[in-house]
Amino acid sequence: MSEASEPYLFDVGVIALAHTNAPVRDAALSYVREAIAGEIDAIVPYPALFGAHTILTTYYGRSNADASRLLHNFMDAKRIHWYDGMSEDVVADGFSRASDANVGGWDGYYAQVAIEEGANTVLTIDDGFERFDAFHTEVILSPEEFDQLNRFLEA
Repeated sequence: MSEASEPYLFDVGVIALAHTNAPVRDAALSYVREAIAGEIDAIVPYPALFGAHTILTTYYGRSNADASRLLHNFMDAKRIHWYDGMSEDVVADGFSRASDANVGGWDGYYAQVAIEEGANTVLTIDDGFERFDAFHTEVILSPEEFDQLNRFLEA
């Protein structure tokens, strides 16, 4: 049984996956729908939307216009806690976390936001956040689903 609990911080991969036609998208889409409806307490950093746009256009083949429209519509969700902090301290602390955990800068930033905002769980499609002890990590795809996603992206 998962130790995941609210509030949840949504990693960029979850946001992007929910806005695709990938065969495993339902794992992400269910969380996004619950967040939009206010059924779960969700935190989404605004910069994650730019990352999702890049992922949608680069890896999933969405047009710039389509990705922009989808994510702009997502932004309209009023029951999501939209994190808009990108202060020097948050960025510096994010880099420190990235260095200490040996993860990418974006993951360090998201970890810092999760800690500052009191997220109990980070929802993600990869296991990089498991290196942080300050919150739980819920990888929303099983290994089989992750393999299926990779095959979809390679096709």
